[in-house]
Amino acid sequence: MSLLDDTGFSDFKPASLPLDPNVKLNASNGEVLEDTWQYRSLIGRLLYLTIFRPNICFAVNKLSQYISALRTTHLDAVHHVLRYLKAAPSQGLLFLSLSSLIIKAYDDANWRSCAETRMSTTGYCVFLDDFLICWKSKNRIQSLEI
Repeated sequence: MSLLDDTGFSDFKPASLPLDPNVKLNASNGEVLEDTWQYRSLIGRLLYLTIFRPNICFAVNKLSQYISALRTTHLDAVHHVLRYLKAAPSQGLLFLSLSSLIIKAYDDANWRSCAETRMSTTGYCVFLDDFLICWKSKNRIQSLEI
């Protein structure tokens, strides 16, 4: 909540998803962002927040990839993540002392999903009972054109 108060997003309309699925982020769309301090500061705070909010990990990881070539579309996307955090401020990791110690794992892959690099995205998450204990999302090698 302090992040939303500090940035002035506590009064904005909440968003239902961390990233807008209709916005295609790349290094060339939008105007060049002159003042990069705000973006870098927000990404840093959001990276820390991913420890407790793994549901924003993919979005923050994707947005941190553009830190060297910032555009206005990237800043708009960070603002969208802030609006998503406003939608459910109490979401996050909660560990209870009672647990049945059942391990569950899920994985997913998206072949050539990145329009810019044509790389595939894979990911997995592991739960101990109902608690997320491990997760990873990774872009894979480029696919070969034959």
